[in-house]
Amino acid sequence: MAELPAGWEARGKPPTLFRRFSFGAYGETRAFLDALAALSEETGVHPQNINFGTTYVNVTLEAADGETLSDADTVFARRVDALIVRS
Repeated sequence: MAELPAGWEARGKPPTLFRRFSFGAYGETRAFLDALAALSEETGVHPQNINFGTTYVNVTLEAADGETLSDADTVFARRVDALIVRS
């Protein structure tokens, strides 16, 4: 697996990647969620768990094959990171 993008944590069983994104206001949170939805539709990759509050979003990605985190998983995590710039 490629090096984890900054801010992401690899977690146990099943193998997952986790990151908490923080925002200054609900409008920013909502813009990020909308951009994440569009990215998921574009790529066909859907985070297994998304939870959010007014100024944060937690994203959990499971290993694409269900067993081992791969380069494809870290590539998607980097694409999620890139949404911060666009949202």
